[in-house]
Formats: sequence, C-alpha cells, structure tokens
Amino acid sequence: MFDKLYGSERIRGFSDGMFGVIITIMVLDLKAPESSDPHDLLRLWPTFLAYVLSFMQAAIYWVNHHALFKDAEKVDDRVLWLNLLMLFALSLMPFATAYMGNNNASSFPTAVYAFVMLLPALVFDSLHRAIAHVNPGEAKATGKAMLKGWIAMALYVAAIPMAFVSPAVALLLVFTVAVMYFLPTTYF
Repeated sequence: MFDKLYGSERIRGFSDGMFGVIITIMVLDLKAPESSDPHDLLRLWPTFLAYVLSFMQAAIYWVNHHALFKDAEKVDDRVLWLNLLMLFALSLMPFATAYMGNNNASSFPTAVYAFVMLLPALVFDSLHRAIAHVNPGEAKATGKAMLKGWIAMALYVAAIPMAFVSPAVALLLVFTVAVMYFLPTTYF
C-alpha cells in the first residue's frame, strides 16, 4: 500500500516552515499592556509563562524532527501523512497556549493544554517507527529515544487529570518533559 518512495527534502522544508509559523502565531498572542504601569506587565505572567513553555515544547519537536529526518533518505505516503498529522497536532499549540494563558492556568484550560501537548507526541512515536521502517539501517528507532518518548507521553497523560487537582503540578509535569529533552542523552 505504501510502496511509493520519495526523497525527504520537501517534507523537511515544509515542516521547518510550519514550525516557524506555529511559533510566530504563539508570539503574536503576547499582547503588550497599554499602560506603562509595571503591575499591568506583571499581570501578563500566566500568558508569558504559557508562551515560554510552549516555545520549549515546539523547540523540542523541531530538534527531534530534524534528528529524525537527518538520516531518512526516503519517505513513503504513510510518513507524509503522519508528518502532516503531527504538524496538525502542533498547530493546535498556539490555541491551547492562548487559552491556558488567558485563563490564568485554571483547571480545564490546563487539561486542554496537556492534551494538546500529548497529541503530537503520540503521532511522533508513529512517525518515528514509519521512518525507521522505510529507512532500515539509516533511521533507527533507538531504544533510548523511544523510551524518552514514552515517558513524555506518560507525563502528558498524567498532567491531564492532574490539571483538575492542581494545575500547577500538571504544568510541572509538562515542564518535566522539556527538562528531560534539554538534558543530554547521556543523562537519560
């Protein structure tokens, strides 16, 4: 069914463009206060922190997407569709970021945010496997990378119900994923 193979250059270029658009849309939601009162600026901290956390998440996906496609010479239709699905899931990030930030990280918006963070992780796992299948020996689905992805998914899943108990703890779980990916692989 997925026997037609293509080069991976276009998928990388298109994806890089989408990452740029997603990050740009998120930053456009940061509205400067109309007054010069420092207290008005401080009131924006939930939105700013949501942006920082989302930027970190988008950066993680961009870096890992780059690493995933680094050795992938070929892609098939399944890889193309999974990549588009992952980009769709990531494109929900600006909405979830604004929703959570504008609502001071209250329970339901934080649960939505954690769910939106989970979606691209689920698809990325499938994309990783599909690329390894099309590029045997070149793009390896390494055990360490897969384990890190599964732990990240578990943390996102745990953050969803936790948002209704403690939104701060839920966001700490999402932040833990970012820390996990920023640490060199030798530490994990």
